[in-house]
Amino acid sequence: MKNKSDPFDLFSCAGLDRDKIRQLTFEIGFCKRASGKISAPDFLIHLCLQSVAGTVSYNDLAARVEAHTGVAASRQAYWERTDEPCVRFFQSILERIMLSKCSPDDIQAINRKGRFNRILLQDSTIIKLPLRLFEVFSGVKNAHTAVCNARIQGIYDLLSGHFIKFSIDPYSKNDQAATLEIPVQPGDLVLRDRGYFRIQAIDEHKRAGADSINRYKHYTALCDPATGEKINLLELLTRNGSVDMLIGAGPEQTVHIRLIAFPAPEETANLRRMKAKKEMNGHAPSQELLKLMSWTIFLTTITDPSITFKEILALYGLRWRIENIFKTWKSYFNFQKVHNVPEIQLRILLNARLIMITLAYERLFSPLLGQLYRASGKLVSLIKFTRYITQNLALLPRLLNSPTLPPQLCRALQRYCTYEKRNHPNFMTGMEAILLKTGASCD
Repeated sequence: MKNKSDPFDLFSCAGLDRDKIRQLTFEIGFCKRASGKISAPDFLIHLCLQSVAGTVSYNDLAARVEAHTGVAASRQAYWERTDEPCVRFFQSILERIMLSKCSPDDIQAINRKGRFNRILLQDSTIIKLPLRLFEVFSGVKNAHTAVCNARIQGIYDLLSGHFIKFSIDPYSKNDQAATLEIPVQPGDLVLRDRGYFRIQAIDEHKRAGADSINRYKHYTALCDPATGEKINLLELLTRNGSVDMLIGAGPEQTVHIRLIAFPAPEETANLRRMKAKKEMNGHAPSQELLKLMSWTIFLTTITDPSITFKEILALYGLRWRIENIFKTWKSYFNFQKVHNVPEIQLRILLNARLIMITLAYERLFSPLLGQLYRASGKLVSLIKFTRYITQNLALLPRLLNSPTLPPQLCRALQRYCTYEKRNHPNFMTGMEAILLKTGASCD
């Protein structure tokens, strides 16, 4: 009988049993012969589990594997296995988990065919690395100090709860440089912050059949498509108060998109101005830019006039979800704990953490969201759930492999991982209402 407490069951839920993983190790060159003390499946699962706590030492990894399997191998043997093929092995596992399919019952109720097939959120987060890796990952350096950083890009589909792509990039590769790397499909909606704004990306996504909502970036060239005349945005808004029109954008004004802008609350406008002055590092923002902050301005390929400014604003607000995801990464997956390790070991460690994050979100959080709501009427808090899982890793096999939760475990998750009762709606209930109203989700 299969042992349900076997920690390797973390990967069988994604269709990766021991035989498939062994086959994969030979295909990518991580293993060259069947004999040897170190088992690739055991190496994978125990390094992934330990990665959640911080940097994994070879000594601790060897001790953990022996404690769970009875197979003893030296820390030197594990050190010799952390090479470039090992990086490819962990990357391949991550890719297969991300591409594997959940059963239809595991996808939360909001994932129903409607206006959008996917709502793609993209954001990046910066992690501090050992200074020895500065030449590989870059960072910030002046005459007195140097700091090495890496930038992790993440793309997440809000409707299915699936991660689409991860990348571990040098700090010098900013969001602008990554803006064209999002793999869009017809029927997608792309939501990203202003750091990714490029007219070229908007045009390419539109040609691919995908929509996007973008915050206006100052000095973007806009024109009236009927006359070809340049639009003075500040003058137009000052005269009309608000605007909702089709315009031409870009250097050649050939990208036809929707410009939509409405006055912002004065408190919001003042906060924007304070932030702009702070971020300019002593340089004063232009008066035109400061005045434009009195409006909330979007450029979007959604031209359906029945989708109002209020609904565009609400849809764009869904971008908050990936910021919340990154917050949980840094708080509970210990991305701040990276000791003085070489590049190869670092990439293995980061991919191991991304594997654990993907399992936690796609295989647990999304399915449990619907299951616990049906059982108790309560919605799972992403932050509370992530904290609970990372503090109780021994429960992962049971959670991943049980078609329904045991009553005792179900009560524990309801008690410790759900939202408290509140007068204002939480993110998930608000998101459901937004998607229903805009046609992205329907019965």
